[in-house]
Amino acid sequence: MGQKGPVTGSLGRGDAVPGHVIHLPVAVHTLDAAAELAALLAESLAFLPELDAGEVTVSAEDAQHERHRVFCDRLLFGDGRCGEREGHPGQCVAGVPGTVPGPERSLAHAASGAWVGPSVSPRSS
Repeated sequence: MGQKGPVTGSLGRGDAVPGHVIHLPVAVHTLDAAAELAALLAESLAFLPELDAGEVTVSAEDAQHERHRVFCDRLLFGDGRCGEREGHPGQCVAGVPGTVPGPERSLAHAASGAWVGPSVSPRSS
């Protein structure tokens, strides 16, 4: 039997090593706006091997136990998982969630105007 030692190298999604999950609360007005913003964040961080975009979910602030998937992530026969958004029309498309090309989106356009960027109050001097 081999000797067990410290884990070296980079561990990414799917590795069977226990870890920690980052919960990053961001409040927006609607479920659609939350899903759009979560997808945009996942897409912008898709280069991180630790990110499992297929597991990104959103919830209402007062019902965090009721989570809604952002990406389909359906297991496809021999082709990995679907990288499309949850509830997408048509066939599933193999790819890493958050990297499958879709319609042009921008943060200002997220969820048809329901979210238009952070609402940050200016600091008083």
